[in-house]
Amino acid sequence: MPERGLARSLVEAYVHLDLVAHGGEPGASRRAAVAEEQDGWVLRLGDAEVLVPYEAEAGARHEQLTFGSGLSELIDPGQWVLIAATYARRALEGGLFLAAGPSDAGAFDTVAADWRVAADAVAEALKFFPDGATELPQEAFWSEMGRSLRELQPDRLTRRKLEDDLAFYRQSLDDLHRLQTQ
Repeated sequence: MPERGLARSLVEAYVHLDLVAHGGEPGASRRAAVAEEQDGWVLRLGDAEVLVPYEAEAGARHEQLTFGSGLSELIDPGQWVLIAATYARRALEGGLFLAAGPSDAGAFDTVAADWRVAADAVAEALKFFPDGATELPQEAFWSEMGRSLRELQPDRLTRRKLEDDLAFYRQSLDDLHRLQTQ
């Protein structure tokens, strides 16, 4: 039986499965089997298994936290930064198509959701900084993906860079909403 990870929300569980199952195949989590147990939902895909306690998911929804409260035990800060960059890239591309001619009624919602997830993912990475620290400690990185980013592009993982990214993503979302109402 695979080792069971603990997620803070269903969204975090699905993102984790996309990162680890089937060699990180995009969208792999859509094939996850979901079962209800006494303590919560269990998502299984290949050798990966994640428990999402009912209480944690309810708290995430109540607080409107995409990935849940507290610190992730499944996704390290390097992975969060890469997730944020992926969603920001999608938002930028979607915004260009939206500006060129909004033909799809759901395009605005998709771009807004991508900016929101990008911002939320950066906020998750920022949670790993010790108080007052400007850089993340080495032990915060447990995934191959996170350690690789730290080694190859450490400048992407400073507090200042992540705070700048967070501000940019939030401002981009605000600008999108403002442009829609004009």
